[in-house]
Amino acid sequence: MTDASINATREYEPTFGDYVALLKPRVMSLVVFTALVGLLVAPVSLHPVEAFAAILFIALGAGASGALNMWYDADIDGVMRRTRRRPIPSGRVEPGEALAIGVALSGLSVVMLALATNLVAAGLLAFTIFFYAVVYTMWLKRSTPQNIVIGGAAGAFPPMIGWAAATGGVSVESVLMFALIFMWTPPHFWALALFMRSDYDDAGVPMLTVTHGRRVTRKYVLVYTVLLAPVAFGLAFSSVGGPVTLAAAVLLNVMFVKGALDIAGRGEPAAEADSYGTEKRFFKLSLAYLFLHFGALLADAALRGIM
Repeated sequence: MTDASINATREYEPTFGDYVALLKPRVMSLVVFTALVGLLVAPVSLHPVEAFAAILFIALGAGASGALNMWYDADIDGVMRRTRRRPIPSGRVEPGEALAIGVALSGLSVVMLALATNLVAAGLLAFTIFFYAVVYTMWLKRSTPQNIVIGGAAGAFPPMIGWAAATGGVSVESVLMFALIFMWTPPHFWALALFMRSDYDDAGVPMLTVTHGRRVTRKYVLVYTVLLAPVAFGLAFSSVGGPVTLAAAVLLNVMFVKGALDIAGRGEPAAEADSYGTEKRFFKLSLAYLFLHFGALLADAALRGIM
């Protein structure tokens, strides 16, 4: 074998970074953060070792979901500009490897979370993996423009899992945390779909921008943003809320609604004229919106701890 052929072979050998990318680390960071908040604001405290184990296994479950999603969506990922450099469509990881990793991590994360905490938390984690990999990825994503509305539940479960890991159950507070992410998800992803423009058209994914057009999508962004605000205020007035969460709800929802109004009032010529800058800014704001809301819950929990 020549040096050139050896180098060519090595070029396609997956690295540790490729396997990490398969687990969708950016999505995992959001899952870990919201699950950690759910665990820390719960009225029952876990031993630090148990808490670390719980977050670790929730993160592994999120990674398993990501690997299964990439395995099944490799065909459309290869078409979309945003995803074509992912490990499978770029040829760095074989589909069979991704499937094996996803299945193995799914089983490991659920079993170990049950052993580290309780069956309720493990059951919620198992259902979340199933919902994301099967209900959303294999069914909803390619069959209905409501894909991201219904499928958003998968990303909303982590704080409930964290809460259940600490308390062994589900409560109004954990449901409100779930609802905040659930209602936040559609405007967040529709803003992405608006400025990515042709990606979903090219891939044949029935995102709302494809099936109903951009004008309708902009109106729906506003509708869901307005509906999100009462959930944020409900969480602020719950037992896990407080003055910091209330202040965050007021400020962030004013900014979010204003951003949605700016999007709703635009036409396609105006959007193209500024390269969809308004939609991009709204998308970035949506990321800050969620992290700051859950950060405010942590701040209020800290205040209660020192009072």
